[in-house]
Amino acid sequence: MAAVSVFPSQSELGAALARLVAEAAAEAVASSGRFTLGLSGGSMVPLLARELPPALRAVPGSDPSRWLVAFCDERLVPPEHPESTGGAYRAQLLSQFDAPPQVLWVRSELGPAEAARDYEEQLRKAFPGQAPPRFDALLLGVGPDGHTASLFPGHALLQEQDSLVSFLEDSPKPPPQRVTMTLPLLNAAQSLLVVAMGASKAPVIKRILQQQQQQQQQELPPAPAARLRPRSGRLRWLLDREAAAELSGDPGKGP
Repeated sequence: MAAVSVFPSQSELGAALARLVAEAAAEAVASSGRFTLGLSGGSMVPLLARELPPALRAVPGSDPSRWLVAFCDERLVPPEHPESTGGAYRAQLLSQFDAPPQVLWVRSELGPAEAARDYEEQLRKAFPGQAPPRFDALLLGVGPDGHTASLFPGHALLQEQDSLVSFLEDSPKPPPQRVTMTLPLLNAAQSLLVVAMGASKAPVIKRILQQQQQQQQQELPPAPAARLRPRSGRLRWLLDREAAAELSGDPGKGP
């Protein structure tokens, strides 16, 4: 069952998320020599840009130069475009590191199908001998409609079982052309950290967590984020108070 942590504010959530990443990085670097991390865009970019550098300074051994960073999804726009996830991280977070990590970039200049094939090939080469690749941690968000990465309600990509990465040209949220990790790759991760903030997320958070608790019923849940069920890893939800407002009882408190 997923762990759920609720924080009084977005800043406290951000600090806790950064600490979890830094601690996971130190542990992975110590045990295997590198830390593999998948990042999502949107509000997570400024959150990590503000909170992650100080958290890394506070945790010995969390050296970003030993990281492999990828993106859980990407909008197919030029890197300087304001909608580019990779471009935002390059400008706001990666530029703060003295010794930057290895980064797998989605080549937005390619067409959607070719960009997805190229990105999957990069991932397979970066994780030799692992099928599918198993990231140490993937950081995901969730939209008011329950989408995560670029996996949207009712979309055919939710049924993808073979490709690690796929593409869409009809995203209901612009820009329409995107590349995204698929559920087989997301659910292979050792740790999934899912962040939701704001009152607009409260109804769908309640529905998703209910659906995840009912997994034994063998019914395919309609919300994409409810399909985040790591095969052998850990799933943790980090919510601010507003996003958790419709949860009954005490879903948990932040560390």
